[in-house]
Amino acid sequence: MGQLHILFLPMMAHGHMIPTLDMAKLFTSKGLKTTIISTPAFADPIEKAQNSGFINIGLKIIKFPPKQSDLPDHIMSLDQATSNDLLPKFFKALSLLQEPVDKLIQEIYPNCLISDMFLPWTVNSAAKFGIPRLVFHGISYLSLCSIEQMRRFKPFNNVSSDSEQFVLPDLPHELKFVRTQVAKYLLEENKMTDFMERVRDADLRSYGVVVNSFYEMEHDYADYYKNVLGRKAWNIGPLLLCNNRGDKVERGKKSSIDAHECLTWLDSKKPNSVVYMCFGSMVNFTQSQLHEIANGLEISSHDFIWVVRKSENEEFLPKGFLERTKGRGLIIRGWAPQVSILDHAAIGAFVTHCGWNSILEGVCAGVPMVTWPLFAEQFFNEKLVTEVLRIGVSVGNKMWQRVANEGVDREAVAKAVEIVMVGELASEMRNRVKCYKEMARKAVEEGGSSYNDLSALIEDLSAYSPSRNNVVQDI
Repeated sequence: MGQLHILFLPMMAHGHMIPTLDMAKLFTSKGLKTTIISTPAFADPIEKAQNSGFINIGLKIIKFPPKQSDLPDHIMSLDQATSNDLLPKFFKALSLLQEPVDKLIQEIYPNCLISDMFLPWTVNSAAKFGIPRLVFHGISYLSLCSIEQMRRFKPFNNVSSDSEQFVLPDLPHELKFVRTQVAKYLLEENKMTDFMERVRDADLRSYGVVVNSFYEMEHDYADYYKNVLGRKAWNIGPLLLCNNRGDKVERGKKSSIDAHECLTWLDSKKPNSVVYMCFGSMVNFTQSQLHEIANGLEISSHDFIWVVRKSENEEFLPKGFLERTKGRGLIIRGWAPQVSILDHAAIGAFVTHCGWNSILEGVCAGVPMVTWPLFAEQFFNEKLVTEVLRIGVSVGNKMWQRVANEGVDREAVAKAVEIVMVGELASEMRNRVKCYKEMARKAVEEGGSSYNDLSALIEDLSAYSPSRNNVVQDI
């Protein structure tokens, strides 16, 4: 067999596209040929990667949303589908991509398709052309295991109130939740319930799963996922460490602030003295909750960098807030150079929504965290950070919600920040997370756990005997 060719089909969302591009760079660095199928809205980072030397990463553009979809033309990524009526339309639009994707597979004829979990129909596309489909969830092993146990056992049905705790059964740790922390599609049947069942069915029919994690951090759950749940999986992360040539400043989108200006501001601060607060590209807060966050940061008296949406005006800020925090606070509107900021010695804590990319970036920077999960699998990631790894504390939110209202008051914000920034517990967390930082670095180096898993995966794909007898010639 000649050079292996891997075709990537990511989800139209920044949090999914970033690790997919990192994965393509990783496979390319091992001598494989890669191609990413993208939409015009997400082509720019891939083209930048090509221009910076990754010429073996190919790019194929397809239109999204497709002409025949009910999705408005301006909704081009998942973070724009914020309302309950847009979400099902978004996933329906994704399913309409099967025909153009099949045509590209027939044209490219790759050896393997790595597809995002939210594109379950790709398992049929891969089967049609006799190639293996690997699925990429973009989440932790702990979350993969927890979601499956929540779906199987429905332990939330055994409690009499929303505030009564229940334990997720049969997991390596005793993880406790309340009903309000559980996704709606698990609690009650709806359109997303059916869709997630299709996702699960596609996973089971796929060749295996690639996981953006490393064994030393999640060994209990990596073993559980493979040996107890019986899933074929390879841990190949942290993907952000696998590419030393990557541009940390413009990872994802163009930064909304001059990176040099931001890092110069941090240079003026003492080590471990600044709180960095960012909630990713999909989280929305009400004005009243933003007001509480601002008050909490002010009460804490620590220096801070706070990333807010570009669309936010200054009405959510308490009167005189900017004047009172001048010199000790920096507000960034839009996309921040997060990896560069977290890597700076001045950062002492990371207040995060617990998206998996952010958790890994915090771990790889050796920064303890204040956890503020809101939806998706974020409440599971919080348990990994606060209870399994013990490298952070929770701000106390227990409400699964797409738009965060005033569920957390200023005192809770200030208290959580204080615990992570100052004192013996903060020192213990900082020491632990620095150990995981070192483990992460070793995992991706030659002979490391993720390095070896990737080598094993490439061997498996090289030895794969494609059943291309049933390939459809005309699509």
